[in-house]
This record gives sequence, C-alpha cells and structure tokens, in this order.
Amino acid sequence: MDYLVNINWNKVTPCLVLLVLEVMLEFSESATPAEVNKHLDLGRDFLARGQLSDALTHYHAAVEGDPHNYLTYFKRGTVYYALGKAKFALQDFSKVLEIKSDFTAARLHRANVYLKLAQYTDAKEDYLQVTYAEPHNEEALSQYQRIDEYASELRLAEAYYRGGDHRAAADTASRLLDVSPWAAQLRQLRAECYIAMNDLFSAVSDIRSVNRLQQDSTDGYYRLATLLYRLGHVSDALKEIRECLKLDPEHKKCFPFYKKVKKVDKLLLECEELSEARDFPGCVAAANKVLRAEDEVTLVVFEARKWLCTCLAKDEQHAEALAACGAALELRRDARLLCERGDALLGLDMYDDAIQSFKEALELEEGLQRAKDGLSRAQKLQKQSEQRDYYKILNVKRSASKQEIIKAYRKAAQKWHPDNFQGDEKKLAEKKFIDVAAAKEVLTDPEKRAQFDAGVDPLDPESGRQGGGPFHNPFHHFQHGSPFQFKFHFN
Repeated sequence: MDYLVNINWNKVTPCLVLLVLEVMLEFSESATPAEVNKHLDLGRDFLARGQLSDALTHYHAAVEGDPHNYLTYFKRGTVYYALGKAKFALQDFSKVLEIKSDFTAARLHRANVYLKLAQYTDAKEDYLQVTYAEPHNEEALSQYQRIDEYASELRLAEAYYRGGDHRAAADTASRLLDVSPWAAQLRQLRAECYIAMNDLFSAVSDIRSVNRLQQDSTDGYYRLATLLYRLGHVSDALKEIRECLKLDPEHKKCFPFYKKVKKVDKLLLECEELSEARDFPGCVAAANKVLRAEDEVTLVVFEARKWLCTCLAKDEQHAEALAACGAALELRRDARLLCERGDALLGLDMYDDAIQSFKEALELEEGLQRAKDGLSRAQKLQKQSEQRDYYKILNVKRSASKQEIIKAYRKAAQKWHPDNFQGDEKKLAEKKFIDVAAAKEVLTDPEKRAQFDAGVDPLDPESGRQGGGPFHNPFHHFQHGSPFQFKFHFN
C-alpha cells in the first residue's frame, strides 16, 4: 500500500475516493493463486475420501478467491452433482461454459444434470454438442440415441394420467424416474396417481422427495401435511405444516390447518400420557375431545376410538369398552385392539367371544404375546366359570384391594350367616356361607389369589391341590350339613 502514501487527499474528488476504496477492498479480499491452489488441493483430497461437505467448503473458497477460473466452478459443480444438488450443479456447469465454451467435460456433466431433471430437450442439445467435439464419446452417443425415447415416455405418462389410467401412468413414471430421479414433476405426477389409487404411503414418499427437490414450497408442505393427517400420523403432519408456516406465517391454507392439527395432536398426546399415568377417566375424556374436534378423517377418528377402547377396558367399564372397541375395529382391524376387546369381554363373562377375539388377534399378528396370554387366560377362566367365581361371590371387581375384599366378606358373611335362616333356606345359607369364607381365604392370600387369577382354583383338588382339608376350606364340615349353631363375630 506504499503507493498510496503520497496522495494529496485534499485534491481527491469524492468519486475518486470511492473508486480507490473499492480497489483497496477488492485487493484485500482477493486470494493469491497459491491460496486458491491450496483450496483446490484440499478439496480434491476431501473428495477422494468421500467427505463431500468438506470438499465443497474448499471449492467455495477457491471460487471466491478466483471467480474467473472455470476449473474452480467445474470442480465445485462436480461436488454439487455428487450431493444431488441439481440447481447449483447446473449453475456451476453453465458458468464454466460461459467462461470456456469448448470445455466438453462440463457440457457432458450439464447434459447429465438435464437428463436427471427430465429436461430432455436441453439434455439432447448438450449431448449433440459433445458428440460434435468427441465423436467417439460412448456416454454422449448412447444417451443422445435414447433421449427421444425418454421424451416420448414422459408424454405417454402425462397422457395416461389425463385419461385416468393412474396405474399405467405411475408405472411409466417409475421407469422414467430410474433415469431422471431429480425430476420433481415426474414424482409429483406419480404422487397424484398414488393418491388417486388410495396408496397414500407411496404418495407421501414421493411428495417428500418433491419438497426436497423444490425447496421453499408452501404448497408442497401443505400437501404433505394433509396426506400424513389422513394417514393418522398427526405428529408428523404437525411438523410439516410448521415448515409451511416458517415460509409464510399467514398462509391461507396452512395456518387454519395448523391450528386444527395442533389441537388434535395435543389431545392424542394427553391420551397417551394419562393412560401411562393410569388416569383412565382422564384418558377417556381426552379421547372424546378428539372426536369432537375431528369426525371426518377416518384414521384420526380411529386413533381416538382406539384410546377410548383401551382406557375404558383398563378402567373396567366393560360394556362401554366393548362398544368403543367395536366402533374402532369397524374402521380398522388391529390385533392389539382385538386384545382390548377380549379383555372387555372377559370382564362381562363372555368367555367364548373373548376366546374368539384373542384368536382373531393371533391371525392378524401370529407372534403377539399379549394375544397368546389373553387366549390362555380366557380359556382358563372359561373352565373356571364352571366352578366358583370368588369375585362374584363377594361381589367385588377383580382389581379390588384387600381392604375392599375384607369389607365385602363381612357384609356377605353377615347376610348368609346360617343362624339367620330356618329349614331348607338354612341349607342354602350354609352353602353360601362356605363359599363366602372360601372366597375370603383365596382373595386375601396373594399367592392363592394369583393362582385363581391365572385360572386355577387353589381350593379345588382337581386343580392341583391335594384334598380339601380344613386349612383349605375352614368350613368343610358344613358341606354335609351341621348340627351346630353359629356364633361368629366379625371384628
């Protein structure tokens, strides 16, 4: 900068000052050839190791350091090409050809980008130019000879779609996408075909690809969000609709849809959290709120009814659970829901139906352990139903606590105390009284209760207990009548 020292700044015009400052700035920011070459070498090394992002960083620096060097653009373009960034690769290869129009390698690369984008007319022109420069270039010759075939296939796919032959259109588009995987319009066309065929999962996959290829598309994010919501993937739909609002916070379609999806997602999350916390009434209330918020989208309604079924069954509201499970299963057959239905049927003592429900679950999901366990339990309970049901004898739920069982025992024992009856009624009371005592013995003993819940009566000799001695049935001597008067105290 020594050449600026002797300038008389008082005589310099403002315009000249700006010009000098611009020159100084350009000089200070430009890189030396050695620095540019260093970035190119580092970029090449990273590229050889497959570290594309690091290679791209150094090629960026090389382009900035020497914006008139066609090789820096070409090398950066090849990295963009490898990363699938078609837009930027196309820009770099085109810049190379602006600087050096006879650089055949860049033209061939650009032709390949056009081909992958299904821009067949542009690709054909570039392949033709390559064959002029290199008549024996096999890649250019091969693609040039087939390019009209690709263009014809594209027109055919569009014609199939317009004619309503969605399967043929999707198949044709699939063949073309093997050649032109970066063609957003082809993926969009195939997605529309899948939607028409109600193959929403495949449509979602294609629209995700379209959104990656066409960044900053509010319509793309909205379309993807609505498809995910229709599939019952509410949380995923919420993520995509938020991407739309990042681009346009007041989007006329995305904003109202966001409010609805956010509400439904929150309620479904509440169902899950409340169920895990064993707040089953709260879970039921949240599921009903979902149904009030959404009554049209089938798979969202299914999610709400599934939670109703599950939480009502766990809350032992068996009749209500059976109705909710049936409503959910009408929308979609689901092995776990069939297990919930089986539990509700067991709660209603409908053993044959419960067994059938668990069998259906196993038909849908052969290895489902819950269905296997449920089937085994239902079969044992069916066999047990032919014997004494200690819960019924005391009129308590299967989930009753020990304190509740003792309270129910005292009430039943007072009711059926034989001293309160005469004649034939006394014989019935004795039998009832024996059953009440047996129920108390089993249900207040954790080990015996566990056996009974597993379908084995611990007081039944045929269930593996040896004999029915006094320990197992403290009132065994009443089974054939008794001459004694009963004077029990229930403290």
